[in-house]
Amino acid sequence: MKYFEALDRTRDAMSVRRVFSDPVERDGVTIIPAAAVRGGGGGGGGEDMSGNQGGGAGFGLSARPVGAYQIKDGVVTWVPALDLTRVIVIGQAIVIITLMVVRTLVRRLVKER
Repeated sequence: MKYFEALDRTRDAMSVRRVFSDPVERDGVTIIPAAAVRGGGGGGGGEDMSGNQGGGAGFGLSARPVGAYQIKDGVVTWVPALDLTRVIVIGQAIVIITLMVVRTLVRRLVKER
């Protein structure tokens, strides 16, 4: 794959279609889903001692839903998405930190006695 072909594919992948999906209308309410999109890429090329040329390019893309715009009776409202996995991971981290703090406090109390 040529370098410029890779850039074109990257540009196509990072389009607004990745951020905002097609609107969905039902019962007089229009929903426009939205996502957070991140990406990056790189490429390079070179030549070895015998004159052979080589190169490559690559990119990564990540998208996650963040919410949707809701249009009802001409009024636009933002409805955030709930990422349950993120909520669970953050909850687990809080529990672990709390247990570590409690353990430290109990050890100090036991030492003082």
